Amino acid sequence: MATEKSSSKGQAWFCTTGLPSDVKIEVDDMTFHLHKFPLMSKSRKLHELITEQEKNPTTSRITRIQTASETNKDTENDNEEKEIQEEHEEDEEECLIILPDFPGGSESFETAAKFCYGVKIDLTASNVAALRCAGEYLEMTEEYSEENLISKTERFLTQSVLKNIKHCLKTLTSCEGLLPLAENLSIVKRCIDAIASKAASSDPSLFGWPVNDGAGNSKGGVENERKKVANATRGGTGMDSWINELEQLSLPFFKRMIFAMKALNLSGEIIESCLIYYAKKYIPGILRTSRKPSSSSNVPSENDQRELLETVIANLPVEKSSNSTSNSTRFLFGLLRTANILNASEACRAALEKKIGSQLEQATLDDLLIPSYSYLNETLYDVDCVERILRHFLEELDDRSVNRIESEERSTALMLVGKLIDGYLSEIASDANLMLEKFFDLAIALPDHARLFDDGLYRAVDVYLKAHPWIPEADREKICGVLDCQKLTLEACTHAAQNERLPLRAVVQVLFFEQLQLRHAITGGLLEADAGLTEADRGGGEEEEEEGGRPVVVASGQEVSSTWGAAARENQVLRLDMDSMRTRVHELERECSTMKKAIEKIDKMETGGHVDRGGWRTSLTRKFGCKFKTQVCDSHEPAAIEARKGRSHRHHQ
Repeated sequence: MATEKSSSKGQAWFCTTGLPSDVKIEVDDMTFHLHKFPLMSKSRKLHELITEQEKNPTTSRITRIQTASETNKDTENDNEEKEIQEEHEEDEEECLIILPDFPGGSESFETAAKFCYGVKIDLTASNVAALRCAGEYLEMTEEYSEENLISKTERFLTQSVLKNIKHCLKTLTSCEGLLPLAENLSIVKRCIDAIASKAASSDPSLFGWPVNDGAGNSKGGVENERKKVANATRGGTGMDSWINELEQLSLPFFKRMIFAMKALNLSGEIIESCLIYYAKKYIPGILRTSRKPSSSSNVPSENDQRELLETVIANLPVEKSSNSTSNSTRFLFGLLRTANILNASEACRAALEKKIGSQLEQATLDDLLIPSYSYLNETLYDVDCVERILRHFLEELDDRSVNRIESEERSTALMLVGKLIDGYLSEIASDANLMLEKFFDLAIALPDHARLFDDGLYRAVDVYLKAHPWIPEADREKICGVLDCQKLTLEACTHAAQNERLPLRAVVQVLFFEQLQLRHAITGGLLEADAGLTEADRGGGEEEEEEGGRPVVVASGQEVSSTWGAAARENQVLRLDMDSMRTRVHELERECSTMKKAIEKIDKMETGGHVDRGGWRTSLTRKFGCKFKTQVCDSHEPAAIEARKGRSHRHHQ
């Protein structure tokens, strides 16, 4: 129907109907050579403009051009006016109309012009808003002409677009360049309300946290999970069918969509999914594992990023999501690091820290290692932030107790956080600028039952003492006071017994409880041995009675003799073992008593200032032969330990 060619002012569009054009319409840099009758039959505005020019073919033509231009421009360039007049002189029979700020530009007008010529047009979610605005601009109403552009686009909006979330998002995105007309026609509001309404009717279980960044998940696993979600959706309302369209929305439209969702009390999982997906797109570096470079032209300014960040945090549901995972927690920590970098408001960061605290048991050690961005803080990591998050976690745990949530669930969460904090203490302990009070306060923040064993805490204390050799003896004793020597495993006690960095008082406590553990182990072995002998003696003389009443011996005489012989041999071996263990216990008691006296003597000598510090260990080793193999102990029992993979750890010497 049309051909295009270049002109001095841009592109020219010609209608190839075989008839010479009698009207030229300029939209942006495109000049359309058309015919009056088809345009006037569908558009009231074009009818009025053409009629006015026909009444006054000279002055009216230019006046109308200026009048149309002055709707949004106060003045027009003199050179352009002269050029237009020259063109008019060349072809006075062809009138010229300029349509400034036409909604959708030349592409939208081309489609509207084709509609005027009776050409079938294809309406889509991407172009329907522009054509609806074009119909309004050209006044192509139903009253002026039946089956006009306005009624056609309105019908498509109602029957097709507003019934599908994905289509609504595409239409909403296209409205960005159609403001304020699209807003005045309620296209924006109708799309946003439809999105919120359709999302409210979706199954919340289908809306997971779309933050699979590859950590712990293969690419294939992520794709399979997305396909699984897509297959479970109904009517195109599943997350996977429209979540990708969110990235095309501007921040003002996105905020309005979130507010509409909250007004309908949508599930927190759905709102969180939308917030997270959008934030990942426009705030670079939220996830440390994200290595995909983004075009600098697509990266928002720092102020826009801060506004988006505060919008996301302000609209995150306060309550813990039922679908919260380690991925979601990792994302929240990423938001917190970004909030520190962008210098977000204190209220924003406080809300985020509280949200993280509600699900701290799902965090990893890498999540807790938040760099310190403050010039006033000399430490490498932000210890104060972790302490605040831990406080929020303990408050949340108290709330769970009040609400009678299962004690097993609370206990499991507390144990996980206990192991996490022990690992964090071991990492930050090597920081030479870490104050003793900071380390001490964080170490004692958790209740006693948060740790099954104190081996992890002992490791952290040892690392701290090694990194801070200058601290006085009183501070060493204070920091060792966080340990419960009764909760140290035998390996930890063995290591601590010859640890040159521990203060004397701590070593004495370790030796005492190590002896106590040995005594309990020996006592338990003796009780088990006695119980085994009693059962053997009782089992050797058992008899059963037959129905006739006569006793029948269960085993033959030869078998009984053999059983008694085996029992006697076992009894002899057990008694020898017990005698050996008793002897060893007595030796340990004598050694411990002698050692205590020697230590008391050394204390008196140290008080008088006559002993070289650190020499008492060598003296004791030489005197009592306390040679122990150095070992590194784990923080929890072997079944509960998950080694921090991929990280280098300090080993105790």
